[in-house]
Amino acid sequence: MSQPFSRFLHPFDVAHHPSLEPEVKRALLASWASDRVSVRGKPALRKPPGARRAVPVDDVLAALRSLDGGEARSP
Repeated sequence: MSQPFSRFLHPFDVAHHPSLEPEVKRALLASWASDRVSVRGKPALRKPPGARRAVPVDDVLAALRSLDGGEARSP
């Protein structure tokens, strides 16, 4: 999948996607959570290449937790 982030507006779009395998969801969300994609001067935000907008890292981590059945709130 080239530029996978451009397909998703929010981490929960990845977590709730019906046809992505759990391993793919985890890989996408882990990449999204990476410090490499943090917004300069705003370390609490992430914006991977191809993503349309930045999102809070807390949302990325909540989406990852939701894959494990953990408590997470969907925006």
